[in-house]
Amino acid sequence: MRTRNALPAAALLAALLTTGLPRAALAQGLASYDYENLAFRGIGADVGRIWPNKVNATSVYAIRFDLGFLGPAIRIVPTLSYWKSRLKTSELERLAGQLTELPALQAQSAVIRAQDLGTVDWSSLALGLDAQAVWTAPLHVFTWIGAGFGLYSMNGKGDAIDDTFIDDLLDTAAAGVSVMAGLEFEPAARLRLYTEGRYTVQSDIRYPTLRIGAALMFPSGTDARAP
Repeated sequence: MRTRNALPAAALLAALLTTGLPRAALAQGLASYDYENLAFRGIGADVGRIWPNKVNATSVYAIRFDLGFLGPAIRIVPTLSYWKSRLKTSELERLAGQLTELPALQAQSAVIRAQDLGTVDWSSLALGLDAQAVWTAPLHVFTWIGAGFGLYSMNGKGDAIDDTFIDDLLDTAAAGVSVMAGLEFEPAARLRLYTEGRYTVQSDIRYPTLRIGAALMFPSGTDARAP
């Protein structure tokens, strides 16, 4: 009887240990990620090129702030970026077609053409937050992949549309997401040069980006390099 009872008890103990150990390891791993690890460690500026689907290719300017590592190898980087460009002719034609289909204009048999809208500029001011998985390579080169979330303020301008409902349609505030990959190296102490490629998707527009920039790192209580 004791032997038969001991076997199920041992099996139960083994099951508890095998299920409990992964949970403990997971809890210990998650404990390594804490916002208290974050600290302002550097600031950078970059310039790049975007190729949107609705406006002409244009330059983009950005500032990034290095907040260090949330946990092992996970770097947090807020960004502020701006670009401005002109709507493509195809997009103007699409917009004109949508306006022509409005009941109020159909009742008047009015037809809106792309040339009636003139030239229309569209600009974006964005505040983003990126999380980057960083690892080191030889020769003080750091590489990363990551994802980000942003809030985008879009503003449309044009002589023919200013102060009209079309202007209001182009003035939007929207959220967007990005994926990115990049590399940076340290040619001198506390100086970083970097390049990054990313792809951004918003409700109104999407585009790939290629950027190059430089960052100045500040002393902190921890090493300014990637772990």
